[in-house]
Amino acid sequence: MANEIPDLVAHARTGTGKGAARQSRRNGMVPGVVYGGGADPVAIELPFNELLAKLHAGRFRATLWNLKLEGHDDVRVIARDVQRDKVKDLPTHVDLMRLRRTSKVNLFIPVVYEGVEGSPGDKKGGVLTIVRPEVELRVTAGDIPESITVDCSKMEIGDTVTISDVTLPEGSRPTIDRDFVLANMQAPSGLASQKDEDEDEVVETEVINQTADTVEGEDKE
Repeated sequence: MANEIPDLVAHARTGTGKGAARQSRRNGMVPGVVYGGGADPVAIELPFNELLAKLHAGRFRATLWNLKLEGHDDVRVIARDVQRDKVKDLPTHVDLMRLRRTSKVNLFIPVVYEGVEGSPGDKKGGVLTIVRPEVELRVTAGDIPESITVDCSKMEIGDTVTISDVTLPEGSRPTIDRDFVLANMQAPSGLASQKDEDEDEVVETEVINQTADTVEGEDKE
């Protein structure tokens, strides 16, 4: 389970509307709003450079944050929207939603594939093809898993692992109802190419034999 929720430091923003938002941006900040959790919305602003660094680090909207706002108790939030400039692709506004510890939220959780090296498929030159490096789960805000683990130690070439093969953390479930593929162990490219060539040769031989039988039948007539 997650040991520490990262901090997201914000400042209270005076005024609302487009004029106040433009002033915030001129001051090197990104305007935003915090809502939900049974409390009134609060206008905030985030330091542009700090927010940009977090966005570049990835998973900003899939991370549970500990919002630190002067004059307010710390609260868990998740980013519901990050608006960007259409030309520069830089953040212009952020919407954050408050969460209680018991709140249910959809988050993308990283998938860790263990035991690939030394598995039967690996020993035969197989390659693990990862279809999903992360999976969207419905989780409790106060009990978010850092990752889910897939045991690949027994995978043979041709084997596939799906979400139903994985033991998920208690209280979490996939947001997709159907069973879906996480990864598969594929044959080495050389072996796969040889197999294709062998199949082509078989087809070609069958075509030649069929043609010969047809010609022979015509000669007899």
